[in-house]
Amino acid sequence: MSAPDVHDFIQQNRALADKVETYRGYWESEKHWEPRREFILRNINDFEDRQVDHLLSLSMVWANHVFLGCRYSTELLEKVKEMAEGIVVEDAPVFKTRDEIMKNQQGR
Repeated sequence: MSAPDVHDFIQQNRALADKVETYRGYWESEKHWEPRREFILRNINDFEDRQVDHLLSLSMVWANHVFLGCRYSTELLEKVKEMAEGIVVEDAPVFKTRDEIMKNQQGR
């Protein structure tokens, strides 16, 4: 979904959008919340009501990876990246591993 598509979806599904809005953490900026909200909206129909906590956990894993550079198991990252396919995050930070930094330092 592009930003206009998300906006249209929210307008057409007000009750669901209002419910999803309650999942926003008080610490989340608009820059972090909008892509995570899109992640949740894209995937919420694949989870039953009793599984929503699992979806929210996956959305936090994805957001933490994208915005904070957190690392998780390969299997988990593949799953959340697949779930997030097509979500555009503007000005996402770029992280380097310690090994990448050390390799660059040794090349000098």
